Amino acid sequence: MRSQSHQSVTGTILVADDQPSNRELLEEFLSAQGFKVIAVEDGAAALEQVAKSQIDLMLLDVMMPSLDGFEVCKKIKSNPETDLIPVVLVTALSDRENRLQGIKSGADDFLTRPVDRTELLARVRSLLKLKFRTDELERAESVLFTLARSIEGKDPYTHGHCERLANYSAHLGRQLGLSKDEITALQRAGIVHDVGKIAVPDAILLKPGRLTEDEWTVIRQHPTVGERICAPLKSFRLVLPIIRHHHEKYDGSGYPDGLRAEAIPLSARILQIVDVFDALTTERPYKKALSIADAMQTIREEVSKGWWDPAIFGEFDRLIANDATGFAKGATASR
Repeated sequence: MRSQSHQSVTGTILVADDQPSNRELLEEFLSAQGFKVIAVEDGAAALEQVAKSQIDLMLLDVMMPSLDGFEVCKKIKSNPETDLIPVVLVTALSDRENRLQGIKSGADDFLTRPVDRTELLARVRSLLKLKFRTDELERAESVLFTLARSIEGKDPYTHGHCERLANYSAHLGRQLGLSKDEITALQRAGIVHDVGKIAVPDAILLKPGRLTEDEWTVIRQHPTVGERICAPLKSFRLVLPIIRHHHEKYDGSGYPDGLRAEAIPLSARILQIVDVFDALTTERPYKKALSIADAMQTIREEVSKGWWDPAIFGEFDRLIANDATGFAKGATASR
């Protein structure tokens, strides 16, 4: 979808209605307003179009054969690839029960027949402007993720590290009963937690031997640099504390702020555990990969030194021991 000006937007609108006269009226009116319109006769055809076309907004008749508007809306909103497409339910029904059903199916708005053209245009333009902003946000996030992966890609020994951390931390977050938004933040942080390393010279970042104190000073700046890079994205509000604090330690000996115990955000404490686990179970130039059992024993010893949250490690230990989903199958060897 493209923004034409500050006053108007355009985009592709999918109209689904089993009545030809209704489809033709909506298609004619919306096309005259500068929108591209795809009109289909039922819910199944609507889902087919969404799968093969770039749709910016959907106008769904509720009373369609086979798949009604509620069912189509529910399928659209339950799919992560399409859940941000605004859906407007168009119906002759105006009773409270159907409105509630529409809300439960995830509808973004409602129009009641006979459709008022002024109201239709106002709601379509409002939702498309919101969709455009959402698309811009997704593009910005995509750039950040690409940047983070490019940093990871400099070192062949860390290939897949970001995805594994996103996966591990999400599983551990669910184990701890975190909310959907908090788990999403952990997944994002798994990808971008080290994006601040873009400011670290390759001579330091890829140095095979021990770092000097000056080099460590440079390395220790990457959490705050990463936080600044990601700060403009409002959707990263819950991600920023993870980026900044994933190198703190439970005993206060970490960086950049020397936070102790529960002063370290819970989400950062979660990422710490899985980050250490992945580092230990991955081969590096200076060490071989440990088995899962040996890695867990090493972390257990570090917990006893006061480095990591013992309660979170206990939950992670239980998650590994009961790994029915096989989420840790990328780690070396078997228990």
